[in-house]
Amino acid sequence: MSSTVGLMWLWVWIILDSGASSVSLPETTDRRFIDECVREHNRARSSVSPPASYMLYMTWDEGLSLIAKEWAEHCVFQHNPKLNNDPSVHPTFSSVGENIWTGSPSLFDVTSAMKNWVDEKEHYDYQGNKCSLDCGHYTQVVWGSSYKVGCAAHLCPGGVAGFDSKEGVVFVCNYATAGNMNSARPYESGGAACSGCSGSCVDRLCRDNRSPVGAPEVAPASASHYPDYLNILIVRPMGLLLTFITAFALHYRYPDVFCYE
Repeated sequence: MSSTVGLMWLWVWIILDSGASSVSLPETTDRRFIDECVREHNRARSSVSPPASYMLYMTWDEGLSLIAKEWAEHCVFQHNPKLNNDPSVHPTFSSVGENIWTGSPSLFDVTSAMKNWVDEKEHYDYQGNKCSLDCGHYTQVVWGSSYKVGCAAHLCPGGVAGFDSKEGVVFVCNYATAGNMNSARPYESGGAACSGCSGSCVDRLCRDNRSPVGAPEVAPASASHYPDYLNILIVRPMGLLLTFITAFALHYRYPDVFCYE
């Protein structure tokens, strides 16, 4: 009996360990994902130094998120070439910018991925408008006239080409209008924050008829899903426990029955 119980527990451990290592990434319609993407972009934009006399408040764009999702699914660590040679890539905007992050699934969340982009501000000199190291991700995040954003995250089980052959995540954000254009500074400064706004000022950012106060900032909420931590900590273990109990009961009731494949 003890060997049978031990074998059953081994099965449970193998299944639980395999399930716990699986990754579930948010869809582009997930409200919490959208909220976090918009919030972290506007947090970075409102905290620029020197302060921006004119920088638009960002809101979500479904079309940009679909572009991001389609490209993330390619599982490559490079920019989408369509953004340069296909003016019809978005139904509204003729120019679309892009930031990309990739890494291990265990390292991904929106805030951490965006921190990698925003931390590039240490390499950017506003007065000289030059980078000592890479800073293009940062300048796109804080590009003053970019007022729409759409992001997507995709799991690549076979790895990310150009980065790693191990399982990875590609996180893409697209922007309109595109930033990093014409070697210009990312935003206007001089005077107090919002001093150049034509509309209202919210959290040191301008809101006009392109991103008016009260405008929807997120897409409609998707159908409800169990949060990942509930799935891992409650739903999956309960299912495994029921499986174990059923298997044990069957073995106790029919000790000579076995399965094979």
